[in-house]
Amino acid sequence: MPLQNRVTPFGDIVAVSARGLFTGNRGIIHDPATRRLTGRRWTTRAWIVCRCDYKNVRRAVMAQRSWTELFFLDEATALSAGHRPCFLCRRAEARSFRENWSAGNRVALPKAPDMDLRLHAERLERSGKRLHPLTGPLDALPDGAFLAAQGDAYLVRDGETLLWRPEGYRRASLSGPVDGLLTPPSTLAALAAGYRPVLHPTAFD
Repeated sequence: MPLQNRVTPFGDIVAVSARGLFTGNRGIIHDPATRRLTGRRWTTRAWIVCRCDYKNVRRAVMAQRSWTELFFLDEATALSAGHRPCFLCRRAEARSFRENWSAGNRVALPKAPDMDLRLHAERLERSGKRLHPLTGPLDALPDGAFLAAQGDAYLVRDGETLLWRPEGYRRASLSGPVDGLLTPPSTLAALAAGYRPVLHPTAFD
């Protein structure tokens, strides 16, 4: 039985057997005795996305009273859910994200808590994921952006949409109305300014 620790583009945490390219956390949200999630889905505003390999560190997943290991199909999925690159294990990417965030949002170079505060306001609406209105045509969205439509999540790449699934992407054109943007607007601005998130190989099939 898989643990409930895979994150969707909607920010939901689900139990699936599919593996992802990245890990990350939102603080301690599990009980190590049962390796199950508590009723909370975050205990810190610093939602980060990390490397799965770092200095040969090995952890028993959800087995200790430490941060709860979450997993993402790829970096674009994590960004859609409202996470940002970690300044410890992904320093170069975090710096690039911050620089593009600054340029895209037309603000001074932010500190990590500044980004966390803004992301926290943009990713949540009550207890669910906040959707944001489209401000332009779909083909103008940057690579790595996510849309919500009819209950599904779609990745934008090269002006096309790819249907997200836990195991990877499938080519699929939108056949109905778009419900809104999943990727937080401030992150979308960083993507538009040039930040390139890591995509799962199935996005290029």
